[in-house]
Amino acid sequence: MTGIRPPRTAPAVTRTLTDGELELVTAARLPVDEVLARVGSRPTGLTTAESVPRREAAGPNLVHARQVRWWVVLGGQLRNPLVVLLLICAAVAGLTGDRTDMVIIVVIVALSAGLGFVNEYRAELAVAALHARITRRAVVWRDGHPIALDVTALVPGDVVDLRVGDLVPADLRLLAATALECDEALLTGESAPAEKTAAAAPEASGLDLPCCARMGTIVHSGSGRGVVTSIGRGTAFGAIAAGLAEEAPRTAFQAGLSAFSRFLVAVAAILTLGIFAINTAFGRPVIDALLFSLAIAVGITPEMMPAIVTVSLSAGSRKLAAKKVLVKRLVAIEDLGDIRTLFTDKTGTLTEGRTTFAEAVDPAGAPAPELLRWGLLCNEATGEAGGPVGGNDLDQALWRAPAAASLTNAADGVGAYRRLAALPFDHERQLASVAVVAPDGGRLLITKGAPEAVLARSGASAADGRETLERLFSAGARVVAIASRPLPDPVSALSAADEAGLRLLGFLTFVDRPKADAGDAIRRLTGLDVQVKLVTGDNGTVAAAVCGTLGVPVTGLLTGAELDELDDGELARRIPDTTVFARVTPDQKARIVKVARGHGGVVAFLGDGVNDAVALHHADVGISVDSATDVAKDAADVVLLEKDLDVLADGVAEGRRIFANTMKFVFMATSSNFGNMFSAAGASLFLPFLPMLPSQILLNNLLYNAGQLAIPTDRTDPEVIARPAAWDIRFIRRFMVIFGPISSIFDFATFGVMLLLLHAGPAEFRTGWFIESLATQTLVIYVIRTRRVPFFRSRPSIPVLVVPLLTAAIGVALPFTPLAPLLGFSLVPAPYFLALLAMIGSYLVLAELAKRWFYAADQAPRQAPPRSPLQRWERRVQRRAAVFVRHGRPASVRAPAG
Repeated sequence: MTGIRPPRTAPAVTRTLTDGELELVTAARLPVDEVLARVGSRPTGLTTAESVPRREAAGPNLVHARQVRWWVVLGGQLRNPLVVLLLICAAVAGLTGDRTDMVIIVVIVALSAGLGFVNEYRAELAVAALHARITRRAVVWRDGHPIALDVTALVPGDVVDLRVGDLVPADLRLLAATALECDEALLTGESAPAEKTAAAAPEASGLDLPCCARMGTIVHSGSGRGVVTSIGRGTAFGAIAAGLAEEAPRTAFQAGLSAFSRFLVAVAAILTLGIFAINTAFGRPVIDALLFSLAIAVGITPEMMPAIVTVSLSAGSRKLAAKKVLVKRLVAIEDLGDIRTLFTDKTGTLTEGRTTFAEAVDPAGAPAPELLRWGLLCNEATGEAGGPVGGNDLDQALWRAPAAASLTNAADGVGAYRRLAALPFDHERQLASVAVVAPDGGRLLITKGAPEAVLARSGASAADGRETLERLFSAGARVVAIASRPLPDPVSALSAADEAGLRLLGFLTFVDRPKADAGDAIRRLTGLDVQVKLVTGDNGTVAAAVCGTLGVPVTGLLTGAELDELDDGELARRIPDTTVFARVTPDQKARIVKVARGHGGVVAFLGDGVNDAVALHHADVGISVDSATDVAKDAADVVLLEKDLDVLADGVAEGRRIFANTMKFVFMATSSNFGNMFSAAGASLFLPFLPMLPSQILLNNLLYNAGQLAIPTDRTDPEVIARPAAWDIRFIRRFMVIFGPISSIFDFATFGVMLLLLHAGPAEFRTGWFIESLATQTLVIYVIRTRRVPFFRSRPSIPVLVVPLLTAAIGVALPFTPLAPLLGFSLVPAPYFLALLAMIGSYLVLAELAKRWFYAADQAPRQAPPRSPLQRWERRVQRRAAVFVRHGRPASVRAPAG
């Protein structure tokens, strides 16, 4: 496949290299010794003393840094062009004699900006707190010893170790590589991992650097060691990430909100120009007409929408933390709500995660306790006084077996054998082997591993064990096979070719009991329309038996061997109908996730091991647990304090609750608020005076916005939580077309009551409409917050119940306060309030009937549009760059050159 560099939507932000840094292409063309000399380092790395001046010269290993400053946030509130124009016009009005209106407008704008500032500043602090959680450490050689060091502290010349699943922390010229492969698709577009070597490449080019590991790529397999040649923005990844860092990563929902905001701004612009033209044509003062038009525009512009979203997300992150779910990025909460498919391992998720040795049997199924000796000899863990150390859970379970102590201390026990060589377990062979010398001097090869792999190398002896193996698998046991053969000659090293001609000795069985509540958790996720799929290295029959015990139906099973026979298109067609992926390698896990991600909705992967890290990086939502390896936790977006699918279901539900509550704000903006502003535009066509003073419109908007801050606390109906969130701009426009005019109907009814029945003058008219418009646009939340019958079948939260009533009461009370003359209000006749109650009641009833008709006619399920390749690429860059972004002083990142 030809590599194509992914497109960029933001310019790369580069900088000149400092002394001690070296361009990666140049480093690739030079031998290792010369590279070390150029960067002033050695194979054992720098000393601490040497690193200090380099840190001062090169700065931290960051791609972006910013500090949360209150005056910057406040300035952002005042940079709204409409607000600036409004203040200029108010100043002109004050200079021409109307100083009272000028003061009122300035005070209301200040209060509105203050409200926005408080919420945005809180949101910025919440984001900064989340960023403080995002750390990643690299294994760095300092003072001749390997230490764990924060990646941001790396300097040119540092020597860094690489292992599977690592995010390459800087541009590295490799000093050593052992079967090392890196996933560079983010930079090159190549889907296949790139093989790496330490040998110089004289013909190296920008896209072909076989002896280098580039910052931001992922170690796919193998291990290596390299020297840092450049850091931060001096790398290709850093330059791209710095360009994208100016704009925070956005979900499809946030992108939809932005599009909707732009739509409302366009409507506001048309109304502003039209109203201004009409009012000036009718001979009204230009300043008054302009102030009125701008106030209408400010009323329609959804300036509080970003604050509502961020307040919802930050409140959601605190709720999730209380439910033992930690998110590293606020937008990850929305991603949780969008999850359609969850891939998870079995151990610790569906099972208790406590593996214990059960029994040893020979190929015929008879007890064979002596097999435990061979399992302890071919073992990557060691038995220590405080418990086994190293190895995997199966190796440790053998050492914890009650009989292990006696086999260790016996005359012919484990201690009587001398190990000659070992071949560690790997996921391709699915085997581990050792060569030992027995007490009688005989040499043996002992091989332990996946039964299928052992039987394939055991010749005729395997036939005796197949029936026993199927019986053990059907019982749900985890099984490891043991085989051996004599070694005629002394050996000092083993290879995969030695694992042939074996004789099957029998099977070691293990128990990891299913969690009592795992079945209920899976059914809960299924009820949330999340497909749960098991990805395991175990045998498929064992995984299916565990699912059966939990009452989880298995609709399809695909093994790693079968998966290798499928191309990506065929695999994409098989994934929806497959419940269990068995005997899969880490490479195959990553492939399954990548294919599912490219052919469906949002994909999540839950893993906790080193070999899960690559798949975690490729998932839309990487999920790990607090007890996981550091590599897995580093790669994850979400960390569960308990490895429990029920906890994850809480996270999914919270993401959807946040989406639903934010949509309530959108519905408010497109129903009564939009209708009231449209009514103001219409009234100016036939009234001989302004229907509402600019200061009154701004005050109305301020009170309305303040009332919206209760929405994030609202309850959400179960049927809304049960489906993945989906943004649909066409649905929003249809909603606006229906509900906006309904609001305007009652506005014009108010006009009729004030003019025809009460014969109100300008001040009374404005007061009456101010009270009615504020009451209708805030109280309608009770109707549009739910598809159910309000109050009877869906109760709002206490803040949502109280705040709209309080806002409407403030509107009613203002004409009776000492502020009334300053704000242009006057007392209205008592009959008005009877008419007001009738209009509010009628409006809410009509809105309820319209809501039922609207949703009855809109039964088709909505799905969020799939992310484009460009959007996915941007999100992956920003996810990986998160560990290289700090909320600190701007001076901590040097200004880009040029």
